[in-house]
Amino acid sequence: MASSNGKPAQAEEGKAAAEGSIGGYESLHSLLEANLSPELFQEASRLLLGLNCARPLEAIALPEATMTLAETHNFDVQAFRFSADKEFLRQPRVVRVGLIQNSIAAPTTCHFAEQKKAIMDKIRPIVDAAGASGVNILCLQEAWTMPFAFCTREKRWCEFAEPVDGESTQFLQELAQKYNMVIVNPILERDVNHGETIWNTAVVIGNNGNIIGIHRKNHIPRVGDFNESTYYMEGNTGHPVFETAYGKIGVNICYGRHHPLNWLAFGLNGAEIVFNPSATVGELSEPMWPIEARNAAIANSYFVGSINRVGTEVFPNPFTSGDGKPQHADFGHFYGSSHFSAPDASCTPSLSRYRDGLAISDMDLNLCRQIKDKWAFRMTARYDMYASLLSEYLKPDFKPQVIVDPLINKRA
Repeated sequence: MASSNGKPAQAEEGKAAAEGSIGGYESLHSLLEANLSPELFQEASRLLLGLNCARPLEAIALPEATMTLAETHNFDVQAFRFSADKEFLRQPRVVRVGLIQNSIAAPTTCHFAEQKKAIMDKIRPIVDAAGASGVNILCLQEAWTMPFAFCTREKRWCEFAEPVDGESTQFLQELAQKYNMVIVNPILERDVNHGETIWNTAVVIGNNGNIIGIHRKNHIPRVGDFNESTYYMEGNTGHPVFETAYGKIGVNICYGRHHPLNWLAFGLNGAEIVFNPSATVGELSEPMWPIEARNAAIANSYFVGSINRVGTEVFPNPFTSGDGKPQHADFGHFYGSSHFSAPDASCTPSLSRYRDGLAISDMDLNLCRQIKDKWAFRMTARYDMYASLLSEYLKPDFKPQVIVDPLINKRA
C-alpha cells in the first residue's frame, strides 16, 4: 500500500493515543495489519474489503513529490487500483480519482476570514499532492471552507456562504486549470439571484477551470445535533450527472447516502462515479459508514467515493439538541475514514480516523458495464412495479398492502 503512514500510528510511550484513533491506530485496517499474522490479515482483508476481479486490490506507487508533501504537511495518503476484465471491443477506460478529508485549521473563535484562509492554506498542498499524482477528478468534503457549525443554530455562520463563482471556486479553478483536473467543490452557497437564499451545494469545476454546473443537497437531516434546516432546505436540482473529460459523475451530498432512491436516481441518469462529500460523527453514524456507499456501488453498478471530515470542532457557545442531552460545545468527533467502493463489491481501506488525508484510486470504468452484464440488476429491477407502488403511496387515501391472518386473535 502506498501510504504516508506505513507503520501503525500507535501512541508514543507515556503519551495518550491521538483523539479519534483506535487505541493509537489510524484505522481498523492498520490495527488488524499490526496484530494479525500475514495469513490471517490477508483473509480478514478479503472478508472486509472484498476482491476486485478475483484479486486483492493492487497498491499504486505514488511519486516522491506526493510522499514528500504528505510527510511535510502530516496528511495520510493511500492509493489503490480497481481493475476490470480485458475486453475485445473496448479499450480500458482508466481514470485516477482523489478524495480529500481535512480538519479545520484555526479555532472557531478566530475571525471568519482567518478561519477560511487557514483552511485554504491547509488544502493547497493536498491538492498539489493530488496534482503531482496525476489525479483526474478530485472531490473535497462537505462545506470544506468552514467549521460544520450547523449544530449551533447561530445565524452568524451564514457569513461563510458564497456565490457559486465565489472565493473557494476561484481558488480551485486555478488549481483545476494548473493540473488539468476536474474538482468537486462542496460549499455553503448564497444564491444571489434568488433573494440570497442559502443552499448546501457542490460546484463541479471542469479541467479547463470552467464551472460545469451545480448540485444542491437533496436530503436535509433533522437528527441529533444536525440542525441544518435552520440554514438551508432541500435542494431543487434533481439528480444531475456531469459529463466531464474523464467520465460521468454525480454528487450525493452527505445525508442523501441514507436514501437508496437518491443513489438510484444518479445511476438512472448514467453516473459512473458518485461522490458522497459528508460531515458525520462516530456515535451517530459510524456503523453505517462502511456499508451504505458500498451497497450503493453494488446496487447501481458505479464507483463511489466517500469523504468525511476529521477532528473535533469546539464552538464558542454551548448548544442543545432535540435528543435531551445536556448542552455541549462540540458536535463530537468527525472520524474521517474516507474510502472508495466499486460496483463489484470491493472497496479500499479507509484513510485515517483523525488526520487529514488524500485517497487516490485508479478506476477502470469498464467495470461498471461488466457488472451490469454479470448481475443484470437493471434488467431485473421491476421499475414499473415500484413506480406503481410509489404513485399510490403519494395519494392521501393510500392503503398499505397488508394481508391479515384471520386467526390472529384466536387461541390455538
